[in-house]
Amino acid sequence: MTIRLVSLDMAGTTIDEGGVVYDVLASSVANAVGRPVPSEMLAAWTGTDKREAIIGLLTDLGADPGRADEVFAAFSGRLDDAYAATPAQLFPGVRKAVRRLRKRGVKVALQTGYTRAVAEPLLVAAGWRIGEDIDALVTADDVTASRPAPYLVFRTMEATGVRSVAEVLVAGDTANDLGAGVNAGARYVVGVLTGAADAARLGRHPHTHLLPGVADIPALLQDADEFSDEG
Repeated sequence: MTIRLVSLDMAGTTIDEGGVVYDVLASSVANAVGRPVPSEMLAAWTGTDKREAIIGLLTDLGADPGRADEVFAAFSGRLDDAYAATPAQLFPGVRKAVRRLRKRGVKVALQTGYTRAVAEPLLVAAGWRIGEDIDALVTADDVTASRPAPYLVFRTMEATGVRSVAEVLVAGDTANDLGAGVNAGARYVVGVLTGAADAARLGRHPHTHLLPGVADIPALLQDADEFSDEG
């Protein structure tokens, strides 16, 4: 059985936005509660739905989680401004890797803790179109719970017509990305080192492989005889 779907996280994995989202998230929560967000506390919420992260951080800091809508609105506005000032782009080698995977018959889907309103403009900035450059996009709006729940992964399977988790590779740059892949039962759960965590931190969490980046996934699958490199 070969890999038929590569299910990829967005920011920090395929799209380089310089870690802006977590800077904005931390500062938005800090402004609301009047004190900084400890880095380890923030790390626990990386890769998750951003509204869930705000609720979690407010609760962790002893603040009123009922303020989540207010903080999320401020976060969303500041994130839009940050992305307008510094447009996101694909990490080096990602475009070529995805083309190669799709040429070999592998579906490639993006899944993210962003809302669709945030994710789709990022795709435009990266020069990617759904149905032409990638096969599907699944966002936090599409599931009842974000990572480490497996639902984002399952929705990418549904969107691409892949029925067996034995045919799925999940990749991301955070512990919660890996947790979603493990909870989904994916055959490959790959941590990439382009984003929020280094090898030592990411390696503490269950995974099948650690790679420098998404650009290295085609070689991993070729070496494992998961698809032919002919053509």
